[in-house]
Amino acid sequence: MEYLYFGFACLIFVLAVIGRGIYLDRKKAAEFEKSLRRDYGKLPKREISPERFLRMDRYFRKHPEKDQIDDITWNDLGMDEIFRGMNHTYSAIGEEYFYYTLRSPGHTMEQLEGLESLIGFFSKQEDLRVSVQKDMAKLGYMGKYSLYDYLDHLDYLGERSNRNAYLRNALFFLFLVLMPFSFSLGLIGMLVILIVNNLIYFREKGEIEPYIISFVYILRLVECAEKLEKVEKQEDVQKNKAVQRVFLEISEAQKALSPLKKGSFWVLAGNGSLGGDPAGMLMDYIKMAFHIDLISFNRMLSFVRSHAAEVDRLCSALGYLETSIAIGAYRKSLQDREGYAVPFLLEDPKAQLVLEAGYHPMLTEPVLNSISASKGVLITGSNASGKSTFLKTVAINSIFAQTIHTCTAKQYQAPCFRIFSSMALRDDLQGGESYYIVEIKALQRILTAAKEEGRPVLCFVDEVLRGTNTVERIAASTQILRSLATKNTLCFAATHDIELTELLEEEFSNYHFTEEIAEGDISFPYQLLKGRATTRNAIRLLEIIGYDRDIIETAEKLAEKFVREGVWT
Repeated sequence: MEYLYFGFACLIFVLAVIGRGIYLDRKKAAEFEKSLRRDYGKLPKREISPERFLRMDRYFRKHPEKDQIDDITWNDLGMDEIFRGMNHTYSAIGEEYFYYTLRSPGHTMEQLEGLESLIGFFSKQEDLRVSVQKDMAKLGYMGKYSLYDYLDHLDYLGERSNRNAYLRNALFFLFLVLMPFSFSLGLIGMLVILIVNNLIYFREKGEIEPYIISFVYILRLVECAEKLEKVEKQEDVQKNKAVQRVFLEISEAQKALSPLKKGSFWVLAGNGSLGGDPAGMLMDYIKMAFHIDLISFNRMLSFVRSHAAEVDRLCSALGYLETSIAIGAYRKSLQDREGYAVPFLLEDPKAQLVLEAGYHPMLTEPVLNSISASKGVLITGSNASGKSTFLKTVAINSIFAQTIHTCTAKQYQAPCFRIFSSMALRDDLQGGESYYIVEIKALQRILTAAKEEGRPVLCFVDEVLRGTNTVERIAASTQILRSLATKNTLCFAATHDIELTELLEEEFSNYHFTEEIAEGDISFPYQLLKGRATTRNAIRLLEIIGYDRDIIETAEKLAEKFVREGVWT
């Protein structure tokens, strides 16, 4: 009787543990859903590990397209940090696709209109948005590596045939059948097969182990697509053709990949590792004896290799779906700041641009600036007055307009550009190149693009040829900027060389930033003004910081004499 009571108590305990687990899972799911509704438009508080961020560009690298943002421009504009500040995705493929979207401004008007339709749809349909986000969150991440890291290395496994495994298993059962007739022969044969299978198993298991995680994620992609079927059947989805097209793409890719689930149980389940779990241990022994998981893995490997296009198709469709929701969330976050604008992209290929009340997306209290440009723009002004930030503001808004169809401005109007910059360059120590060599190579790629046919070029240059002496810098900068003053190119350049404003007066419009000095202190209004700069503040800054008076006075005299006579003495 005591055993019965003990057994009943153990059963109650097990049921209580299971029940508590179910309760906590449901509570966590309910809290997550509540946060999706409550915090829509707020950046999720989560960190992206350096290892994962290092591989954020894998989808982008696998999908090279015309007019994508190159590494120089991406790094010049600090786009990694901007991406971190607007990443409202909950899955690895959504995150990678969003990154790819920001670097791919070559979309057609039709593609941007389709994206706009999705953004608007999920911004208004809260229940459907939350449903999709929950499914994408269950899809989740796969550690520090990208799925494309694994897919790229499948060929390293070589051709894996199940023929030898089938042969050894057949011999095992043949010896089993022989046992009634020749017990010793049958037993010895079975033991030999088991020993050989065990030796082979651990070697091959070690080879395939890193790739199992990729199959797990592909199966999760398929399961996510299956769950999204309930969203696809909603009446509101059926009414929106752009949304319906995305779900149709997901459904077709999911159906093509569904056979992958066959036999996946033996590859993914078990893993008792001979440690304590009787069911897991038994499963491990069966695997080692008959290589059932290796056989299933080889089938899955062959399937994935032959259906790589469908895997990529499903990744693209799911990534695109989540990206449209993430853009809507980012727009919501901008409403609580200075607002946003849907860009007006011109069909006219003439290089022109209108930005009204634009601001840098990373600034918490930005100063709004506007500009209308139909020819090159040359910006002069004091140190730290806002020249570089303004260049980045225009550049980022141009990228945003052609990628996420959203601008941090009141208005943006321009054609679709090819976008380049030469701003935050550094010496290439590994390549053995000086700053000047790095700089002229960066400028050369812009000059080359300006001569090519295609969309007009929009380029941003900060301190042209700062890596060389004054005389040659001004002479060469004049000709380089003049070469970028064509009907197919719109160039924004910042410089401290006031001489350029005179030399390029016909080709460039002059704007400047200035400073305000009062009571021994300096401040910057960060407001763009028309015309060339008329003040200098480098020597004054030395005084404010506390340099010796002798240094300040002598420097001022030298500068005044040079301005007056044009000669250094």
